[in-house]
Amino acid sequence: MKRITKSLIMATALTIATTGIAMATPSTQIWIPSTDVQAFKSLHLGIDNYTRTSSGGSEFRPNVYDLGLTAGVLPFEKVQAEVGVDYMTYGINALDSNPLSFNAKLGTPEDSLFSGSPALAFGGYGFGTKKDLTDSNIVYGLAAKTLPVVGRLSAGYYVGNDKVIGDKNDGVLLSWDRTMSEISDKLWVAADYQGGDNTVGAFSFGASWAFTKNVSVILGYDIYNDQSMAGKNTFTTQLDINFP
Repeated sequence: MKRITKSLIMATALTIATTGIAMATPSTQIWIPSTDVQAFKSLHLGIDNYTRTSSGGSEFRPNVYDLGLTAGVLPFEKVQAEVGVDYMTYGINALDSNPLSFNAKLGTPEDSLFSGSPALAFGGYGFGTKKDLTDSNIVYGLAAKTLPVVGRLSAGYYVGNDKVIGDKNDGVLLSWDRTMSEISDKLWVAADYQGGDNTVGAFSFGASWAFTKNVSVILGYDIYNDQSMAGKNTFTTQLDINFP
């Protein structure tokens, strides 16, 4: 997908959803899903920006802007669920005409199954509306456990639509996150990894500051496993607002 001619640029634009950040986001760490689930009747608004840190190379990759809504839908303490929709824009008409993507997650909190049990989550995201263009169709499973001093460790696995994210369409999910209470209960840090040399494989890290109980901002950085498919690395800002 080299920008040799104008027509080839347009062809690249038409397929950019298969070679970049083309997904709807459930409750996440920096990049990968987390075992967190929105509480019943709560509504989460996320405004995420992914800005390329380099424009070098021959590939054409856009910045990505994602406005997402996620709602908690189960009234149970030990089994929780959320559903969400994202409106994603690339500044490219061919893609922006199919901006909606959907996600869902079912999970259990830590200690809910038995004393000491890990949190568990099963879900999917990137369910787009354009076949083999925006339908990454990523499904995953995760387990997480919070350890004293260390923080929370998560591990899981995912698989997606190989026609969209690439032939190597599966991989591990790993993360560490921790509230830095020694500094402030408002400061949270995390690092995560999504395996696979495809459009979604990446190592990401960042920090969040909670301005209020319901408003926080994440600043992060994403290093893609295969930049020939996913594009150059991105700097991400993620504004999170919870209602109520």
